[in-house]
Amino acid sequence: MSPQRLYKSIYEIAKTINSSLEPSKVLSRIAEQVTMAMDAKGCFIRMLDARHEVLMPGASHGLSERYEKKGPVSVEKSRLDQDVLKGETVTIEDVRTDDRFQYGKEASEEGLVSLVVVPLKAMDKVVGVLRVYSGEPRTFEAEELDFLSCIANLSGIALENARMFKALKRASELANEFNYRVFED
Repeated sequence: MSPQRLYKSIYEIAKTINSSLEPSKVLSRIAEQVTMAMDAKGCFIRMLDARHEVLMPGASHGLSERYEKKGPVSVEKSRLDQDVLKGETVTIEDVRTDDRFQYGKEASEEGLVSLVVVPLKAMDKVVGVLRVYSGEPRTFEAEELDFLSCIANLSGIALENARMFKALKRASELANEFNYRVFED
């Protein structure tokens, strides 16, 4: 992957992040752009649930609906995700045979072979993972891993901005309701 292509992809993703405060739209667009930039089979962004036990689907691109809905990713059962949630980037050459991967059989049926997973951070906390799948054996280059870490950090900022916007909007609504009740009665 050429540096020019990576920079252009980062620019496009930054534009996407600035275009909306709706997390699902932003994450879907990021998954699509990452898939194209990496010449990958697909990308899946998963977010930790409130109890930090399950990685919930956030957005994906290039993967079948059957694969997207294969089941929950339990942090307890996935050594791969346990490492990524500690802040490590993990690559797997063949997910069909690697026992750190929870759904090897389903990945084989989907035609997935190699995988890279990077932590998605917001405010120095890992809040999810960004996975990129290849349909053939692939070794991910250092520049590609740096690119994915950059995108994961940008995604974390986008999610944090959306969360703060939602909290601010809710506080404003509550203040307006209070003012209406107190001063209109």
